[in-house]
Amino acid sequence: MQPLPLDGITVVAVEQAVSAPFATRQLADLGARVIKIERPDGGDFARGYDTAARGLASHFVWTNRGKHSLAIDLKDPRGLAAVRRLIADADVFVQNLAQGAAARLGLDAATLCARHPRLVAVDISGYGVGGPYADKRAYDMLVQCEAGLVSVTGTPEQPVKAGIPAADIAAAMYAYSGVLAALLRRATTGVGGPVEVSMLEALAEWMGHPLHHAMHGGAPPARTGLAHAVIAPYDAFPTADGARVLLSVQNDREWRRLAEQVMVRPELAHDPAYATNAARTAHREQTNALVAKALAELDTDEALRRLEEAGIACARLRDVADVAAHPQLAARERWREVDSPAGPLRAMLPPVTMPGAVEPVMGAVPALGQHTEEVLRGVGVTDGEIAAMRRDGVIV
Repeated sequence: MQPLPLDGITVVAVEQAVSAPFATRQLADLGARVIKIERPDGGDFARGYDTAARGLASHFVWTNRGKHSLAIDLKDPRGLAAVRRLIADADVFVQNLAQGAAARLGLDAATLCARHPRLVAVDISGYGVGGPYADKRAYDMLVQCEAGLVSVTGTPEQPVKAGIPAADIAAAMYAYSGVLAALLRRATTGVGGPVEVSMLEALAEWMGHPLHHAMHGGAPPARTGLAHAVIAPYDAFPTADGARVLLSVQNDREWRRLAEQVMVRPELAHDPAYATNAARTAHREQTNALVAKALAELDTDEALRRLEEAGIACARLRDVADVAAHPQLAARERWREVDSPAGPLRAMLPPVTMPGAVEPVMGAVPALGQHTEEVLRGVGVTDGEIAAMRRDGVIV
């Protein structure tokens, strides 16, 4: 078996919420030792988002498994000095503090890389350094608005934000891939260097098709809910047992099979009002009504069976509880248990599979400050210094 790719790599992260923690969790999954720096008075504020995971916050459980928690006050000179010693021995540093906060502590990427040439240091921000938006607050929903995602998501009547923190996740994925690229470069040059990622720029890149369509002369895409702007039928339809099935007819051959084998209305296959996609799109309401009537008479399993036998792309419209019980994820054995202060918790294997390699680590979710003394002793802080810092509230 091949070892995990990041065995032997140490990551120090001053992080909170989603973007930086999700990036560093993926590094931990690949074998890196990730030391998470948290405030002594409550830690990463994502710990307090909810209590859904057996008393723990679901966001925190998702993004922080496999890490060592060091709860230390960076405003105290002793705390900051200890973290600087950690960074001096680290391979990677990641931070997503409020704009300017890391620089005031001397923990911005430019300062750290000048001091430690082999270090890969990552600054994650809302809008990037410089420019009129540099100091704006950058919560996920706000960046979804600024990046235009909300304008293309929703129904014709109502724009909506994505139901997941898309801006945070986009920034996390670019930070994660940026770290891997910088480590690869360091392996050949011996030099690390700064990596900068902004949530706005990450999500604007994900806006690729609608953004390029509008920039180069097309009209901005209309919001269509689950429908498609230029294909019909392409939508979710209720079935007899109260569920919904989404189907997509990509060409006129598929329409004929849908009419004949699923709807059992062979006369519609060649009806001029429906025989071509242009005609079906022009008569979208009538087309959808015909499909809806046919599927409403079938239970979900029968509707999906007919659609699949007819070669029509289809899906069951699932809620999140359905995804947790998805038969494909179960069949591929994608679920594991990770330890936590509340006991074992179910978690999904990372989506990248590398046959022949050791399975991702998927370590425990840490309690606040669980590894404080262990980590500090590892960089030479004495028991006396630790006791004094504990007494003064510098560490937990």
